[in-house]
Amino acid sequence: MKVAITGATGFVGSRLVRRLHGEGHRIVVLTRKTAFAQKVFPSEAFPNVEIVAYTPNASGSWQSVIANCDGVVNLAGEPIGEGRWTPERKQEILNSRKLGTQKIVEAIVNANPKPTVLINASAIGYYGTSETATFDETSLSGNDFLAQVCLAWEAEAAKVKDAGVRLVILRFGVVLGNGGALAKMIPPFQLFAGGPIGSGRQWFSWIHVDDLVNMIQQALTKPEIEGVYNATAPNPVRMADLSQTLGQVMNRPCWLPVPAFAIEALLGDGAIVVLEGQQVLPKRTVETGFKYKYPNLQSALTQILT
Repeated sequence: MKVAITGATGFVGSRLVRRLHGEGHRIVVLTRKTAFAQKVFPSEAFPNVEIVAYTPNASGSWQSVIANCDGVVNLAGEPIGEGRWTPERKQEILNSRKLGTQKIVEAIVNANPKPTVLINASAIGYYGTSETATFDETSLSGNDFLAQVCLAWEAEAAKVKDAGVRLVILRFGVVLGNGGALAKMIPPFQLFAGGPIGSGRQWFSWIHVDDLVNMIQQALTKPEIEGVYNATAPNPVRMADLSQTLGQVMNRPCWLPVPAFAIEALLGDGAIVVLEGQQVLPKRTVETGFKYKYPNLQSALTQILT
């Protein structure tokens, strides 16, 4: 295959590029930072990777590279868990997803020949937060800021269907691996100061990065996979259980809770990402026959940390 990928230098994207490249596929990396991308994917080690400069929120000559690609994987978006959600930051978070997806869809619609599939990232923030509800792919959307972002994001991706292109939307849970969210949780435990964040009762719906990459790969290659799928492991846990398991795997105590007010002081409105969660089940994903390598948190954290 020939696959175009946005967000390819990120935590998930770089893992995906390595997997696809290792299997002999050709990859077009669409990036704002070509010099950085060349460091991540040096040409001598990644001869099948083509690095193309693009402007996510603007039409341009970059869009022509979408023609002759078999598939497009759109992972780009401003990080939501870093820094306070000022009005400007919120606008960046929204625009990077809504406008970025709009321009990718525009490129696909105008391509000749067209890719056969668009795999577009979304997030379980779509469902809003709850301590008591359980969500699957049929659940209604929430009404908070992240839910509104996901609705706008997915609505732009849906326009690709008018061009006869198969669309797969993956609503990501918290992705666990060497980097990402886990990289921020490990240091306190290394210092014997780890513990649950906030009440500890909030749900934590997660997925191992290798399972997520496998999911994307399956979506690229299986034409019967179409529509919305939750990219989460089948066994979500509460924050207290996550902290307890992380402590066990690291052989460290889990005794020092991080109070909610400390997170709120640091992140403002963005604290909702870690202080409130949602129990999300991958009902449709399981129905496709997808086989998880890491269905349980213990096995996932053990693999990552040892």
